Amino acid sequence: MDVKRSWRCRTERLKADAVRLAVVSQSTESDDRRLRVFGSLCGVVFLVNFGRITFAPLLDTFETAFGVNAATVGVIASLAWLGSALPRLPTGYLLTRFDRHHVIIADGVFLAAASAGTAMAGSVTAVAVGAFLVGVASGVYFIAGNPLVSELFPDRVGRVIGIHGTASQSAAVVAPLAVGVVLGVGDWRLVFWLLAAAALLGTAALAVSSRAAVAADRMPAAGRGDRDFLGATRRRLPLVLTGILVMSVAGIVWNGFFNFYVSYVTDARVVDAATARTLLTVMFAAGIPAFWFAGRLADRLSYIVLLVGVPAAFAGSLFAFTYARGLYAVVAATVVVGYAIHHIFPTVDTFLLDSLPDADRASAYAAYSAVTMLFQAGGGVLVGGLRTAGFSYDGIFRVAAVAVAVVALTVLLAHRGGVLPTASHE
Repeated sequence: MDVKRSWRCRTERLKADAVRLAVVSQSTESDDRRLRVFGSLCGVVFLVNFGRITFAPLLDTFETAFGVNAATVGVIASLAWLGSALPRLPTGYLLTRFDRHHVIIADGVFLAAASAGTAMAGSVTAVAVGAFLVGVASGVYFIAGNPLVSELFPDRVGRVIGIHGTASQSAAVVAPLAVGVVLGVGDWRLVFWLLAAAALLGTAALAVSSRAAVAADRMPAAGRGDRDFLGATRRRLPLVLTGILVMSVAGIVWNGFFNFYVSYVTDARVVDAATARTLLTVMFAAGIPAFWFAGRLADRLSYIVLLVGVPAAFAGSLFAFTYARGLYAVVAATVVVGYAIHHIFPTVDTFLLDSLPDADRASAYAAYSAVTMLFQAGGGVLVGGLRTAGFSYDGIFRVAAVAVAVVALTVLLAHRGGVLPTASHE
């Protein structure tokens, strides 16, 4: 009897171990399939942001190639950003009808077609249309891609949003360098032919990885209940308005600052134009580690700490920049400002995507993103108008820094008063 009982116990332990191993194996397989989808999304986000950024370093080339003036080619860069802003609300509605990965795959094909069309452009008008369409591809992606990224790994939203943002920000740094390399061996059309080919390859990789995940029932089902675009926005209005408040004010200040950065440091500091352009690239490069670490912080710290602390840090760094004198001080202040502002983007994204429920996530996020993009686009116009009115750069950005600090204080007071929605992992 003892032998039989011992054998039975051993058999039951082996069965239990086998079940645990099967669960672990299934979980590992699930993570592997979702990691492949996530890796493909990081590739696609690099390409859509690369496409949106690529037009800026080509403006001088377009001016020479088509014999037009600076004002005309300046419209091209503006159309790329306008294209990125306009489709965000329609994409939110589109996601109430189609799966996120299907929208992104279609968008990748659209990016390839828009890039190829730009490569074949025979006039500056055709290039402008191409810039707008490439911008549209980026706007569609961010509304569909960010919610999907957060749903792939719901237990570590901040980390994956940070990595995804790092891939996107890398494109902003790589694009001007890559354009210079391509122009060294070919003409500007080659840039867009290569982008079109890369977009097709990246989209194919996403299609294959997502199909495998769907076949194994490993794709997130979180967005299937998101079918009421306007209702989702109304239900989550406090969350949406919180994101809009923080990101719109910080975004409009940042847009005005980086658009006039070269003029600012050459006019008000002892820095030549070439050095100023290099420092502008450095400021964007500071965003790469900022995205990476901000995502990890968002998984560890209370959202209220980040929603108050990160904008306050940006405000403080910008205010300090206005007092920086001498090359070394300007370099140090530039890096700190670049690092601080790029902490805000993943912080707000993680706060919203983690706090919004599955049934409302993409719709409410689209409403937030569309409004903030429209505000941010006015930064250059606002700063340019104030300069024309006779205000100094130092004065403009000191007031701007105070405005961001006021937003941080408002968020803190709203939280203390019970008005600010409580974040999910506080």
